[in-house]
Amino acid sequence: MTNVDKLKGAIKEKRLTPEKVAESIGIDKSTMYRKLSNGGDFTIKQADAITQILGLTGDEAQAIFFSQFVA
Repeated sequence: MTNVDKLKGAIKEKRLTPEKVAESIGIDKSTMYRKLSNGGDFTIKQADAITQILGLTGDEAQAIFFSQFVA
């Protein structure tokens, strides 16, 4: 499960918006917001693209996309 809070933080740190990230990975902004609202159900391809766009390290990407975070 994706740690959505960390992902949102990483997006904000890079001074991007969910809309810009969605555009960059080729999904509609409403789909991006839905994914962020529903626990981050991203495909591996989307997670990889987000990792590249945000310039995340392997450890950062793992902490975000393969989190055992429980709210």
